[in-house]
Amino acid sequence: MKKKIVIVDDEPNIVMTLEYTFKKNNFEVYIARDGSEALDILKSIIPDVIMLDVMMPKVDGYQTLKAIKENKALANTKVVFITAKNKASDIEKGLKLGADKYLTKPFSIKQIVSEINELIA
Repeated sequence: MKKKIVIVDDEPNIVMTLEYTFKKNNFEVYIARDGSEALDILKSIIPDVIMLDVMMPKVDGYQTLKAIKENKALANTKVVFITAKNKASDIEKGLKLGADKYLTKPFSIKQIVSEINELIA
């Protein structure tokens, strides 16, 4: 059975790159352009992993993660921040809110795939 991944980012080039990469790696891919859209998607599926940007319109990544962690059905879902916010305080905040990993942009596609596969193995 294919692993499910939700990519939540408002940057079209990042979304396109990640979507292509994870489909090529046999994932079922869902796309959300902001936290609000992601939370709507998460009402109908339970993914294996959620990749989450921090800076997005409407609902940011921190607020989205908080809502995900409050949902018992999503308790075992792995959450990975992938963001340009790379200050120690940003990373600490993301991990404290419950992210499983915090990766910063720019990133290596090879590294992202490796990190995700390791996380859900």
